[in-house]
Amino acid sequence: MNIRKFIAPTARQALREIRNDLGEDAVILSNRSTPQGVEIVAMASEAMEQLTETSVRVPEARRISRDAQQVDVISKPLKPALEATSVGKPAADVLPVESSIMMEIKAMHSTLQKQIETLSWNNVQQRDPQRAGLLRRMLNSGFSTLLARQLLDKMPQGGEKGEAWVKQVLKRNVNVAGDADDIVAKGGVYALIGPTGVGKTTTTAKLAARAVVRYGADKVALLTTDSYRIGAYEQLKIYGKILGVAVHSVRDADDLRLTLSALRHKHLVLIDTVGMGQRDERVCEQREMFDATGVQRLLVLNSTSGGDTLEEVVRMYHGNKVIGCIATKLDEAVNLGALLDVVVRHRLVMHFMANGQRVPEDLHPVNVDVLLHRAFKPVEEKTPFTLSAQEFPLMMAATGSVEVPGGEVAYAL
Repeated sequence: MNIRKFIAPTARQALREIRNDLGEDAVILSNRSTPQGVEIVAMASEAMEQLTETSVRVPEARRISRDAQQVDVISKPLKPALEATSVGKPAADVLPVESSIMMEIKAMHSTLQKQIETLSWNNVQQRDPQRAGLLRRMLNSGFSTLLARQLLDKMPQGGEKGEAWVKQVLKRNVNVAGDADDIVAKGGVYALIGPTGVGKTTTTAKLAARAVVRYGADKVALLTTDSYRIGAYEQLKIYGKILGVAVHSVRDADDLRLTLSALRHKHLVLIDTVGMGQRDERVCEQREMFDATGVQRLLVLNSTSGGDTLEEVVRMYHGNKVIGCIATKLDEAVNLGALLDVVVRHRLVMHFMANGQRVPEDLHPVNVDVLLHRAFKPVEEKTPFTLSAQEFPLMMAATGSVEVPGGEVAYAL
């Protein structure tokens, strides 16, 4: 049986050695403090499975001595009982005592592992308060534990300017569209996509206004695929009337193809799309329509959304023809960590950022320094969602073993 004893100065180091030697699924049997630090006894998961398979028995008779507080079990293999059950014979005497014990051991393992992880993070806070404090600030700003931990694991030890280092790394990894990729100057056909309420129609009008100033109203056209919302077409038509730009409504791929053919002489064609939740089945239909007509897309991201929502939006809307994103509602967002997090991890190219409803004033080139300043700005007032120093170890222990899709990302340091 592969049972090993690990002794290390800290619980974190001992857990690291256990994972390296016995794997992520190792079972922790016991732990205690020693003069050398922490002693943890662990077993490989394969050995635990073998123990479960070979030790489970069906008892024929039991002798219980209350004075001695012992239970003696005379057992036979479990396999005959299972065979009897499979042919329709009753197996009411099946009492998997050892199986129940193994379940309790696994439950104890889970509890002990969480306690050890909590102790480990307490040690981190005491040993490196600057790093732990920075990690807590990043989490309170909306950054994911995945990105925050990966960056801080790479942060040089003993650095006095930890926040400056993290900002510098993030700045290198936020992709911003250059002058050559400016869609207004470059021209072409672009659809603004994203969930409902993210500001697609207003952003479409802002981009159109920029193009009209540069190239004239006769070189710009507006399209909408939104035939679901009441007044959606009328809203875009009002913007078109103010700008002097023609507005067209399309229903399907064939209609879109014919309309684009008629507008091929235009410098810039912008398509405002129907707002759909990221789980709506029409998202796939919309993707197929734009793929069939070769339309490039810009994903509009609501800066006020939480990290889980932004993550799901990017996963559902992202595709080969999505050339980048536009961040909206910056004026309404309390923190910007979640926005920067998904932009960095999914390597999205940021084209513009919007901070209001005015057309076209509230559309700006991306300023990464401003975004990072907003993301790391100290919280003036604590909210029920603010993670305190006391809650930090518990939260990190709970997320320490979570597998995140996508794995580790290589960052430009």
